Amino acid sequence: MNKTGSDTHTITPTTLTYGGEALGRLPDGRAVFVPFALPGETVRIRLVEEKRNFARGELVEVLDPSPQRIEPVCPHFTTCGGCHYQHLPYEAQLAAKQDILRDQLERIGKLHDIAIQPTVPSPQPLNYRNHVQFHLAQDGRLGYHKSRSDEVLPILECHLPEEPLNILWPQLDFEAIPGLDRIGLRMGSEDDIQLILESDDPQPPQIYVEDLPISVIHLSPYGSLVLAGSDCLIVDISGYRFQVSAGSFFQVNTAAAELLAEYLLEELAKFHSVDQTTTITDVYCGVGLFSAFLAPHVGRLVGIESNPSAAEDFIVNLDAYSNVELYEAPANQVLPQVEVPQDVMIVDPPRSGLDRQTMDAILGLEPKVLVYISCDPATLARDAKRLTMGGFLLKQITPFDLFPQTYHIESISFWTR
Repeated sequence: MNKTGSDTHTITPTTLTYGGEALGRLPDGRAVFVPFALPGETVRIRLVEEKRNFARGELVEVLDPSPQRIEPVCPHFTTCGGCHYQHLPYEAQLAAKQDILRDQLERIGKLHDIAIQPTVPSPQPLNYRNHVQFHLAQDGRLGYHKSRSDEVLPILECHLPEEPLNILWPQLDFEAIPGLDRIGLRMGSEDDIQLILESDDPQPPQIYVEDLPISVIHLSPYGSLVLAGSDCLIVDISGYRFQVSAGSFFQVNTAAAELLAEYLLEELAKFHSVDQTTTITDVYCGVGLFSAFLAPHVGRLVGIESNPSAAEDFIVNLDAYSNVELYEAPANQVLPQVEVPQDVMIVDPPRSGLDRQTMDAILGLEPKVLVYISCDPATLARDAKRLTMGGFLLKQITPFDLFPQTYHIESISFWTR
């Protein structure tokens, strides 16, 4: 790899790519990826990384802006690494994400004639996050990582957290605390707020919050320690109240998560009957977001979850149903042992997608319908190629915008044998 800081070029990008960059061509024909540029505009860039077949650049100047370019709402945009599309109208963001998802499935997954639906918009394109994580700058100020850097940028404002979180975080005053990796704020549906301190140190830092009506939890490899208030929040999704503990994953966009769950329940009926004869296996089930809406309608529901905190929440959230069981173990350990025929299998893996053992087990079990909930189009496309080779057919896929202003793309795809 050759790094340079003085090589400048004028280019016209042609398309947006996954990762929040615009793709253009250098005079020698190499592809160059540039953040914060838009297709069709003329920009001057400086190369910051060069390889044999491609390069990466930084935007120096917009010489001829795209008609779509708008003024970003945040003064930190382009310096902060949190947002990628504030210079693009929201409708254009939605269209771009549909195109990017299609491109990933075609190029990596080798799929064609894909039945991809329009991107479902977030009910709020700004101030939608119920969970936000900060890093501490050297002077103790809250901030985010800079774009393409591990350096912390202290921030003055942020337009992604829900309003109560945005009111609270500027009131937090920290000193530089060695070993404190991240500081999280998380909000439930009743405006209860948690301050979550993440570190590798079993001893929590000293912190005083007497004047703030919040819970404080210290998370470390040694477990969760409640310093004030409660370890869990209540999140209301379509009238269903979910317990979510500090160490459990939950979708950061509450309103969009509601659309996601409702869509899954409605669309599944197109591909398999959902009745008292149906068995559903919910892999990476978390606290039970999808299981809770499916359990009343099926004969048997099996959850698989390796995170102890999420597994405990799942048990509480699904306690009312006698037809539900849970395996608290990694999917790649449980699925190879399963011998029961599978009607419907739901997988909601982490960003890394399905590991080889889990994929092999799914292909061996041959569920009649596979529902794949993805938060990363690249790993979805990789897994889609294996599913297709293993005899599955992609019937329908819908992108959801759970992360407006960013390049992240959630999607739900339905597969049949």
